[in-house]
Amino acid sequence: MEERSSAMERTNAEKVHVIGCGAIAREILAVCAANRLSHIDLACLPAIWHNTPDKITPGIKNAIDKARAEGFGRIFVAYADCGTGGLLDRLCEEEKVERIAGPHCFSFFAGNAAFDAGWDEDFTSFFLTDFLARQFEAFVVEPLGLDRHPELRDMYFGHYRKLVYLSQVEDETLQQKAKAAAETLGLAYEYRFTGYGDLTPALLHA
Repeated sequence: MEERSSAMERTNAEKVHVIGCGAIAREILAVCAANRLSHIDLACLPAIWHNTPDKITPGIKNAIDKARAEGFGRIFVAYADCGTGGLLDRLCEEEKVERIAGPHCFSFFAGNAAFDAGWDEDFTSFFLTDFLARQFEAFVVEPLGLDRHPELRDMYFGHYRKLVYLSQVEDETLQQKAKAAAETLGLAYEYRFTGYGDLTPALLHA
């Protein structure tokens, strides 16, 4: 048993343990497959934590502790700030690990520089990714109670002007879902293909 444990520790020490948000798990795996990043070991935390961002930083702290206990020498956090208000950056600094740059996944999928450059036009936009296009009901409609109280729509979304779908893969079914989401929210619809944006270089250099 001790010999097996030691071998596993040596193996883990050679890998990069990526702690990722469940909302981008599919994209992380796609980038790894496309770039043959077989040295990456992925562990994902619940995507629904984006609705309660106070859970993200302590959850990542626990995941870092667990990874180190399992012998991983290199750890990378595949989260943007994601509503933690700088707490995640403080944790990463304390733990001496890096995270993907950006305030949220919309920004790093679009490319942080491009997202910043277009913010004057987009500040009244509601964004979807592939994940949110798939999970619009579960992550937007149901948590906000729009399925039970549709009259709340304008209270939540009255200051938005358009829904922008930032797509990672070109999928007609997801585009139709995103269009339907825009209709549900009473917003104009805009489609932008981004691919994986800054996620790719972040994983390549993790």
